[in-house]
Amino acid sequence: MTGMWLAPAMFVGVFVLLFLGYPVAFSLGGVALAFAAVGVELGFFDWHLFYAMPERIFGIMSNFVLLAVPYFIFMGVMLERARLAEDLLTAFGKLFGPVRGGLAVGVVFVGILIAAATGVVGASVVAMGSISLPVMLKYGYSKRLACGTILAAGTLGQIIPPSIVLVVLSDQLGVSTGSLFVGAMIPGLMLAGAYAVYAFGVALVRPAEAPALPSSGESFGRVLLGIGTALVPPLLLIFLVLGSIFAGVATPTEAGAVGALGATLLAAVRGRLDRGVIRLAAVETAKLTTMVAFLLIGSTMFALVFRGLNGDLWIEQILTSLPGGRIGLLFAANLAVFVLGFFLDFFEIAFILVPLLVPAASLLGIDLVWFGVMLGANLQTSFLTPPFGPALFFLRGVAPPQVTTADLYRAVIPFVIIQLIILGLVIAFPGIVVR
Repeated sequence: MTGMWLAPAMFVGVFVLLFLGYPVAFSLGGVALAFAAVGVELGFFDWHLFYAMPERIFGIMSNFVLLAVPYFIFMGVMLERARLAEDLLTAFGKLFGPVRGGLAVGVVFVGILIAAATGVVGASVVAMGSISLPVMLKYGYSKRLACGTILAAGTLGQIIPPSIVLVVLSDQLGVSTGSLFVGAMIPGLMLAGAYAVYAFGVALVRPAEAPALPSSGESFGRVLLGIGTALVPPLLLIFLVLGSIFAGVATPTEAGAVGALGATLLAAVRGRLDRGVIRLAAVETAKLTTMVAFLLIGSTMFALVFRGLNGDLWIEQILTSLPGGRIGLLFAANLAVFVLGFFLDFFEIAFILVPLLVPAASLLGIDLVWFGVMLGANLQTSFLTPPFGPALFFLRGVAPPQVTTADLYRAVIPFVIIQLIILGLVIAFPGIVVR
């Protein structure tokens, strides 16, 4: 007799603690220790397996791929402090504003650039919400279109490289981060294009919801000069970071280090770098990196005990015997990620669920790069979906008083549908994910 029956109880224990409000990392570690003790008493678990924990923790701390995470976080916070979003929104607002729906399309373009320059979603949503939302509402944009566009464009950092989501997924899937970056580029741009088409569509069907803004009075040449001034620095940074990765000149970690330095220099050139900005960027980077490290340690301990109780065999047996084979696994995986996204952060999903899916996906011959891009697109959807989508809370914190939580829920529904359509296209046409 084995302790396989204890494995599903471990999941129940984790989710009970999560819903009681305990931190995820400590919930994972605590449940692992408790079930290890039960397993040892019942003779189902060999406590000598814990000898492997120091080596595994050392492996986490020395993981070169995950070293890219603090670099990209630092780069994102530094660019947010350098007011990159503010400059871009001002420039694109002058160019697209005089066209119906143009300001919404400008927000989407800014979302693409910020995503490609930072990969940090929270900063994107907050920056665009605090700057563009009051302007859009002032000139008569409907709350539904204004809020929905900002929320959707702000979450593009989940799928458009250099995405922290993709960095973490590459580690959990055991595939190259660069391959995931390349594979996610076309789906990310398709998603952004669909947002822009929707904004123009609303302007055509319901013009009162997306009015044209008054002309700024500046000449077209001066507007283009302003756009060039705002665009050149982030484009140069994107070229240094993504170009070096795609060309094979640098690893994502090395490119992230270059990006962090470039963002710091950009803030200095614009006169927006001081000791307070450096301290804020360092503290935010340390906090998020520490959270990721503790999550990894907790999930590693959970995985060690889970496998010691033969839970991996239980999961593999369930996933590989689903009706429909590969299709059944893809349906179950996407449903699980989508539902868990209502309650858990993407780090938690990546560290708890993804390691359980990978062995079954490999056995069924699924391309793990494509699988990772698909999961990334799904995670982005969950990041936006009511009632617990994190992006909703980011925007709620900076939205004017007349914008209610219910307004945000209604605003985001069309964009969630667009995301699900793009996710469906990625699943139906794997060739969209370029290798």
